[in-house]
Amino acid sequence: MDTILGPLYTAVSWIIVQFHSLYSLVFDKDSGWAWGLSIVSLVVLIRICLIPLFVKQIKATRNMQALQPKMKAIQERYKSDKQRQSEEMMKLYKETGTNPLSSCLPILAQSPFFISLYQVLNHIAQGKTVGVIDQSLLNSARSAHIFGAPLSVKFMDSASKVEALNASLTDVRIVTVIMIVLMSLSQFYTQRQLMTKNVDLTVKTPFMQQQKMLMYVFPVMFAVFGINFPVGVLVYWLTTNVWTLGQQMFVIRRNPTPGSLAYTQRQERLRAKGKLKEDPAEAEAREAAEAARANRQQPKRQTKSKRQLAGTAGATEKTSPSLEKQEPGDAKSKQAGGSSRTAKSGQRKGQQRPKHPSKK
Repeated sequence: MDTILGPLYTAVSWIIVQFHSLYSLVFDKDSGWAWGLSIVSLVVLIRICLIPLFVKQIKATRNMQALQPKMKAIQERYKSDKQRQSEEMMKLYKETGTNPLSSCLPILAQSPFFISLYQVLNHIAQGKTVGVIDQSLLNSARSAHIFGAPLSVKFMDSASKVEALNASLTDVRIVTVIMIVLMSLSQFYTQRQLMTKNVDLTVKTPFMQQQKMLMYVFPVMFAVFGINFPVGVLVYWLTTNVWTLGQQMFVIRRNPTPGSLAYTQRQERLRAKGKLKEDPAEAEAREAAEAARANRQQPKRQTKSKRQLAGTAGATEKTSPSLEKQEPGDAKSKQAGGSSRTAKSGQRKGQQRPKHPSKK
């Protein structure tokens, strides 16, 4: 590994030394600020160089999201023929000009620098010169502390090793835990921002489920591996996470994915500023819907006693008109009908059955 990445060790150490010389004009050359800011500047320089790859990553991610329905259809159609399925997938990628590996380009391009920085700090922790870092720079870097933690120590290092660098194990573990937590939270929020704001919510694809799973897996991975990273590497990784978060916020705000929440918010901002040209019919329909929504009144809530009184009044109103609409002829016929029935009943009461001869 040292033989293959040897030139990168030299390049990374040279960049750190140049930034250290610059910051030594302001801070003590043996301080953690001079060496820590040198690592932060290394991250910024690398990420600026990776901006073109980041743009390709954004485009590749969008293309993959758009192709998910077609990819799913191919998988369902050729689920029993894996070879034909792969051929159709490659054909689809070729027709649309999509490279699945493009979404991983920034991480892949950054990995050699990350490994090189890890090895440079590991050499410093072991007291070995590396790259352009000679013995005097080595002694200066070993004595540099960030909030009481040397740049070259890890969470799992022994107390004797930490004390040899004029630090306490408690300070080292507190600093490393805080940095690991911040590193994991920044990674989680970055992925969550991508899922909640820059994904087309009208299309449900397996890609969304995959991204949702990574939102929880990556922070756990950072937390697990972070205890084996030197403090200097934690500074590097925390800085690159913060850079990624800010860069993603800028891209999502300026160039969001169509159909996403961020896209809707951007359209509203442009519409408010009068910079969005839209169809007059759509604008009229939208204004009419907003006016109807504003004029719509919700019924007032009534108490139980008021609802009961309203029900009683309604029942009275329904029955009273039927009584008023009765005609005089109808009343007379009903009265005559009632008297005839009374007469018949009287007749039935007046008639007596003849007594039996034996009873006489």
